[in-house]
Amino acid sequence: MADYIQFWLASLMVALRLAPAMAFAPPFTLFRIPATIRVLIAIGLSFWLVAARPELTADRIAGRNLIGLLFGEVAIGIAIALGLQIVFAAIAWAGQALDIQAGYGLAMIADPTTNAQIPLAGTILSYVAAMVFFTTGGHYDLLSLWVVSVETLPVGYGTLRPDITAIGAFMGAAFFIAVGLVGVSMLAIFLADIVIAFLSRTLPQMNVLLLGFQVKAIAMIITLPISIGLAGALFLRLVRLAVWAPSSYWGHAA
Repeated sequence: MADYIQFWLASLMVALRLAPAMAFAPPFTLFRIPATIRVLIAIGLSFWLVAARPELTADRIAGRNLIGLLFGEVAIGIAIALGLQIVFAAIAWAGQALDIQAGYGLAMIADPTTNAQIPLAGTILSYVAAMVFFTTGGHYDLLSLWVVSVETLPVGYGTLRPDITAIGAFMGAAFFIAVGLVGVSMLAIFLADIVIAFLSRTLPQMNVLLLGFQVKAIAMIITLPISIGLAGALFLRLVRLAVWAPSSYWGHAA
């Protein structure tokens, strides 16, 4: 009976390191699946992880402080979810920068999944990144990361001391790569701005503001699919970075 209690407690503990990514992190939040269902999937996966490696999970909670174990598991779960959150935030930021440059920043669209106002290009890029994530096996990589986390940081390992330098380097790389996703579109719109500026000098009677919005909007519509098509390697790099970068800032046990 005690073994079953330890198994259930260990499964619930491990679920705390799976649930943050499943419930609150993209790309899972981009789909209209209730958070409760995603949490239940995380609990089911935690049972599988504990059953596969009981010596690293259930056998380590006997006689331990449950509150300390809870905080340790939540810290690991947040660290894993943070990688996905940062990468998709960088993608949305790049899309918003492109929207502002093209004039679409004046009109925001509402995401029915999150009920929040999000940029047009950022939405397109986020869903493309989600498609790349699942079609290239990112969900399997995430599952592998959870397995490695159980082997590297078993239940009861302790809370984390995050490596701030590694987190800063990861964020810098994510935002730098995200800019490359829209590089072609930004360059085309920048060249359109230069042409319109020259026209405003030679034809001062022209309504430059109205012309600029039209030209840049058309330029974005034409060049954004080209940017996405050319940025396949960058999308893949971001997906891999989101999954495996958290292992670099797990830090040491307290």
